[in-house]
Amino acid sequence: MVNDKEKVVNPVDELLPMNKNIMLALQHLLVGVIAAIPVPLIVGAAAGLDANEMGFLISATLFVAGISTILQSFGLTGYIGAKIPSVMGASFAAVTACVLIVTRNPDPSIGFRTIAGAIIVSGIFCFLAAPVWSKLIRFFPLVVVGTIVTVIGLSLLPVAMGWASNFSPEPARRDVLMALIVFVIVILLNKFLKGIWASLSVLFALVIGTIISSFFGFVDLSSVKNAAYVGFDVPFHFGMPIFDVSAIITFLIVMILTMVEVSGSLMGIHRIVDKEIDDKILTKGLRATGLAAIIAGPFNTVTTTIFAPNVGLIELSKERSRYITATAGVGLIIVSIFPKISALITSIPLPVLGGAGFAMFGMVAA
Repeated sequence: MVNDKEKVVNPVDELLPMNKNIMLALQHLLVGVIAAIPVPLIVGAAAGLDANEMGFLISATLFVAGISTILQSFGLTGYIGAKIPSVMGASFAAVTACVLIVTRNPDPSIGFRTIAGAIIVSGIFCFLAAPVWSKLIRFFPLVVVGTIVTVIGLSLLPVAMGWASNFSPEPARRDVLMALIVFVIVILLNKFLKGIWASLSVLFALVIGTIISSFFGFVDLSSVKNAAYVGFDVPFHFGMPIFDVSAIITFLIVMILTMVEVSGSLMGIHRIVDKEIDDKILTKGLRATGLAAIIAGPFNTVTTTIFAPNVGLIELSKERSRYITATAGVGLIIVSIFPKISALITSIPLPVLGGAGFAMFGMVAA
């Protein structure tokens, strides 16, 4: 009876009331969309894609991010997915390889077909190698896991600095001031609000910061006006995959780096939610990563990884239910179908996101 009760009240597996679950998922969605879009923008720009093709690439990236988030949070068949709160999205580890491939081909479609073939193979490798790789967890004591969590937080602080400065080498005073204002709002809301409201401090801060910044010319809604109302993601948009040996080797290396990153994030999240991790759970998590890559290939997007900003959000909100991030995964799929929504979310000024980022990433490092 005790075991049954513990299972019911386990925060990771707790099914929250619908309204609370959606509100908490919304802030994960906002952070996830903003973190996911830079990768397709960089790769698409390098390939010289027009606005329509760029829109497809962004939608496909968000769609795959949603699928992989659901796989990791909700699980599949009991053998795939770590079943912990996590938001997945396009990995920056793949950017350099993608840019090199698309720029060496005069026809962008050839580049994307080559990337698709290599990512599918790398996904199969990750899926099959997961049980062997997971055996290495025995060599990571708690002190190492704790260090990994701290390193994740510290490594993300420069990202928050980039957002706060609008990625300018000489940041404008108003950018830094806006980031500071949002940071203070997050801290104050988190301190003085109670219950669900404190958990939503990042969401409230992003909304308040965007409203304030709109009065000072930060917000540009032109992308919302130009975005399509509906856009469906079709597999093999650029054609059937090309299996190039050199590209496959390159993306196998990228996948190994991604497996290291995902393993560290999984161990870190388990520590944050106070849940033990073993080689079986790590295997399931890596299988989800591999399956997500196999799905990503046909949709011409890249390998997915666990978004560290959302790890910080879990720590800051103190809400540990995996159904929150699974709902955020559904939200990512919905956003991918309606480009105007993603355009609206990405209109949140970077300094506003930077202020929230300092709070989220600082909590991870603390």
